[in-house]
Parts: sequence; C-alpha cells; structure tokens
Amino acid sequence: MYIPAHFKIKDETEAFDIIKENSFATLISQHNGMPFATHLPLNLNKDHSYLYGHVARPNPQWKDIENQTVLAIFHGPHCYISPSWYETNKAVPTWNYVTVHVYGEVELLEDEQELMSSLHDMVLKYEDPDSSYNLLDVDAEFLAGMNKGIQGFKIKINKIEGKAKLSQNHTSQRQKLVINQLEQISRTDEQQIALLIKANQKL
Repeated sequence: MYIPAHFKIKDETEAFDIIKENSFATLISQHNGMPFATHLPLNLNKDHSYLYGHVARPNPQWKDIENQTVLAIFHGPHCYISPSWYETNKAVPTWNYVTVHVYGEVELLEDEQELMSSLHDMVLKYEDPDSSYNLLDVDAEFLAGMNKGIQGFKIKINKIEGKAKLSQNHTSQRQKLVINQLEQISRTDEQQIALLIKANQKL
C-alpha cells in the first residue's frame, strides 16, 4: 500500500484497534493464477499473532489458499472531502479514510476443537453482552452438521500496514473548516472522520 509518511499509522496498538473495530475484512489471495477476494469477519486472537476466520466450503478460495501469503484489508471510516469547504478555490476534491492491511500465511483448521473455539470467540465478539444466544448451547449434532459446510482457517500475521488519511497535509485552519463541515453531516463515517481529525491533530 502506498503510504506517504504523514499518513502512516506508526503505533501498532492503534492498528490492532482498527482491526478490532472494523473486523469485517476483504481477504485477497491467488486462486487459479488470478486475484480472488472474499468479504468476511476476521477475529484477532488475544496475543495479536493470528487472524481467525472461515468460509463456506463451496467457496473455492480455501482450496489453494494454504501456505499462501494473503492480504486482509480492514476498512475504517471514509468520506468525501469537498474543496468548497476550504478558504480558497485553488483546491481539488479528495477522500479521507482509515485502513489497515495485514499480510500473512494461511493455515487451514483441521482440529475440530480449534475451529469451535474460533467460532465461539467470534460469536462472543458480535453478540450483545446480554444476548441469550450462546454457541455452546446449540444442539451438538446440529452444529456438527453446520460445521461440515465451512472451512476454518487462521492467518499467521507477518506484516501490518496502517494508513490514516485525515487532512494532515493541510493547515490547521483548513482542518478546522473540514471538521466543521463534516460535523454537519449526519452520516456515521463523516462524524467519525471529524473525530479522528480532531484526535490526530488535537484540535
């Protein structure tokens, strides 16, 4: 990923936080000599060494993915930035966004216990704390049948790149103008980008 120095996320902890908060990822690998992508949730393990996930068995991506170096893209908030918000008309449109790229090697999960543990962790992550649903309460025979339809895997994390394009290449005055405009837009991404610009520049 092309990352100008002023957009680079240097703190690995910040990159891991982005992964956790935006865990519905795009997983890209080579399949039959062509790029192949699947959109799916990926769960970071406790020591931040692996990403866990699974795909439907009819999805051909898993059949030749083992031992490949793959790319998982985690998309944070993003939004359009209009030059009409600036103090000058000598400007062009741009896009602000946050993203993290993870590179790693894939191992297929053959151990049923490891697969079940990864599925349980994923359900715990997304279910509300007071939810009545617990994967451990599901009928074992039914669950075993469902599990035959998926292929679990884990990605050994080898490299992480993070990019936060938050108008750092503009003046403080212009950043404040951008924040003011974004705060007037009710969409979540615009609101989040405004907060991130403030936090990044301590405005």
